[in-house]
Amino acid sequence: MKLLEGKTALITGASKGIGRGIALKFAEQGANVAFTYLSSVEQGETLEKELSGLGVKAKGYRSDASDYEAANQLVTQIVEDFGQLDVLVNNAGITMDNLLLRMTEEMWDQVININLKSCFNTVKASCRTFMKQRSGSIINITSVVGLKGNAGQANYAASKAGIIGFTKSVALEFGSRGIRSNAIAPGFIETEMTEKLDEATVQGWRDAIPLKRGGHPNDVADCAVFLASEMSSYITGQVLSVDGGMT
Repeated sequence: MKLLEGKTALITGASKGIGRGIALKFAEQGANVAFTYLSSVEQGETLEKELSGLGVKAKGYRSDASDYEAANQLVTQIVEDFGQLDVLVNNAGITMDNLLLRMTEEMWDQVININLKSCFNTVKASCRTFMKQRSGSIINITSVVGLKGNAGQANYAASKAGIIGFTKSVALEFGSRGIRSNAIAPGFIETEMTEKLDEATVQGWRDAIPLKRGGHPNDVADCAVFLASEMSSYITGQVLSVDGGMT
């Protein structure tokens, strides 16, 4: 039997990169997949077709996870469309890097809203369903930057560190209802974003990692499958680093 057979998952920000990898891996493991995208409409439509081709029910929703009302409407619609919701993966996120002295208030607010407030929005909206079922797995994608900080990324580091505190608090509040809450902290993952960097910079990062390679979206997706499945039924409030030993 597939590890996620019979489950329905919502993955935010899944049109590319890590989110896309998680969506495909979940479908391969039998989960029905609802996912969101915002600006990448064509990529979202392509992903929906790919997921459906794996024999599961799949639907993409154009939705802004940082908008509280939009998140509520999204979850209501997904439960109506799919009949249930078992797994929530908060993956939506952006970077707007700059040194603190040059960082604008808008750069700070946008990163906090999209990366951190979105987790509050979707978890709050989903917990009503999870509580009725007395089960649910919440997986929040944080970052090694949230664990150790990074120059030029004060806003991003703060948002990702906030996700860790939020994850642990949710685990404490909802554990008695059968709801688990965990986080994944990816390190240097090679995606479309890293393809824009020069090879020397990328190789320098690889050399600094104990496993001597960058990670791939599938490395994070495998961890997400574990946390979404019954294999991790006694794990909550944890942060799993997928970073090749970076931290």
